[in-house]
Amino acid sequence: MKSAKKTTHIALGLFSFIAIVFILYVLKPFIIPLFIAIILSVMIFPVQRIMEKRWRFSRLLATIVSLSLLMFSASILMFLIFNQMSVFVDKSDTYIEKISQLYYKTVLYFDANFGLKQNNLISQNDLKVENIIKGNFNQISNFISQSGSLLGDLIVIPIYIFFFLYYRVFFRTFVYKLFRSQSKSDINVILRKIYQVQQNYLSGLTKVIIIVGLMNSVGLLLLGIENAFFFGFFAAFLLLIPYIGIIIGSILPALFALATKDSIWYSIGVIGIFWFIQFLEGNFITPKITGSKVSINAFIAITSLLLFSMLWGTAGMILALPVTATLKILFDHIPGFEAYGFLIGEPVDKHLKDRGMLRLKLWKKIRSQKAALHS
Repeated sequence: MKSAKKTTHIALGLFSFIAIVFILYVLKPFIIPLFIAIILSVMIFPVQRIMEKRWRFSRLLATIVSLSLLMFSASILMFLIFNQMSVFVDKSDTYIEKISQLYYKTVLYFDANFGLKQNNLISQNDLKVENIIKGNFNQISNFISQSGSLLGDLIVIPIYIFFFLYYRVFFRTFVYKLFRSQSKSDINVILRKIYQVQQNYLSGLTKVIIIVGLMNSVGLLLLGIENAFFFGFFAAFLLLIPYIGIIIGSILPALFALATKDSIWYSIGVIGIFWFIQFLEGNFITPKITGSKVSINAFIAITSLLLFSMLWGTAGMILALPVTATLKILFDHIPGFEAYGFLIGEPVDKHLKDRGMLRLKLWKKIRSQKAALHS
């Protein structure tokens, strides 16, 4: 009887999990803008709080001003990026011609030394922009169709942010009514922890982006790469995609170095510098700045990155860590889910020590105590 109940419980849990994943996938166009709006609301809320408490703004005025500052900053950032990208597009034919020349020199080298036939490789006509566009027309059409959805998100996200900031007490009261069995103090603790972990993540990420952007730019300046600050900070902004963002960001300056410099070693140097900075960022900069404030172990971070990318694409990769950090707090406070919160968190020292070494140390300690007693 007990085994039947246990089997039913497991089956029900599995069915619920599949249903949740299915709903998250189907409601992707609604959930992603909502989550992004929540994160941006958390990011800008300290500014609004200063306006309300220190400058005595009304909540409505503070919300409007905070949202306007956010949209103005985002507009300037997008303008700088698209303006610089348009310059590259205008000169794309020149860059492709230089890259193709280097490509054919490489082909001739491999043909002479390894017998690799040229007719098996890409021809120069294939590298022309118009042929690339023709060959990828379906992908470009899909991108254009998705751009309409992106424009819709750019309209609806500020609306969400406005109501999250202006109706924040109303939403808190809704949570109180939704979980009546829990005390308001316990709910406030959970909400405060969720807010703090999101705020710590965003502030830490901002500091890391600035530091990594400066390091990238200095490295590119030392190599003599043009537009070093644009490439450096563009790659740093891609840290929004954990682990692989800066790798993607290194491709553009590497290709630019390949097109504008006489030697391939400049491009290799760009890859080397960005790889070294990625190593410093992952092992020293981010752990030092964020510390244990966003306590997700590396295994869960990588796993969540892959799973959320399968669920929501690139947006899922950006949202993976904030959502996972929030789930950890919820699991830590929901009875029966504490084990999952433990699994997401960072291991302590005793979990990483070798058990054989611990037994050896214990045996030595016992032997030394026996020797002391005999003496």
